[in-house]
Amino acid sequence: MLTEERRKAWQKWKTEQVKKNPVKGSSSGSESPENHDTIALLILGADGNIAGGCSTSGWGYKLPGRVGDSPIIGSGLYVDNEVGAAGATGLGENVMRYCASYQVVEFMRQGMSPEETCIAVIKRIAKQDPLGINLSINFVALDKKGNYGAAGTGNGFTYAVTTPKVSGVLHSAALSGVDTGPIGGNRF
Repeated sequence: MLTEERRKAWQKWKTEQVKKNPVKGSSSGSESPENHDTIALLILGADGNIAGGCSTSGWGYKLPGRVGDSPIIGSGLYVDNEVGAAGATGLGENVMRYCASYQVVEFMRQGMSPEETCIAVIKRIAKQDPLGINLSINFVALDKKGNYGAAGTGNGFTYAVTTPKVSGVLHSAALSGVDTGPIGGNRF
């Protein structure tokens, strides 16, 4: 809701972004990894059906008209009940251009493990994208057999798993030594 208090907070934020980076700060100020808290939830039911859902970050002060990857099926989330499911987090623009979650599931269809698929998709995107490995993207994946895995462009991406035998927070494979920082914690 646009209240006077929120308008003042936005104005303060915008001023700080311009001071940090006069060119980029005036548009999005999207440099901080502390502004993300997208959640992908992948489920394999006792009946063998796979389901998935994801939230978008709720990241404040987005560019007007910006659409993230979360609501775009095949980008931020993709489920194929015959194969598996995948979800993404990070900078959605870097996921959206490549229908990345769809690619993860298609690689699983070819017989790769969930973790292998996440790594393969990141490498494929990094090869095509001018940002290379500095994309700030992470994937989680689950196959029809209950195997799971995750990977990110940097260190520090964690994901939670709960099965009848395991429950915990795991560290994903990392394709670079760059620290992804905390993925979570909106400002408001």
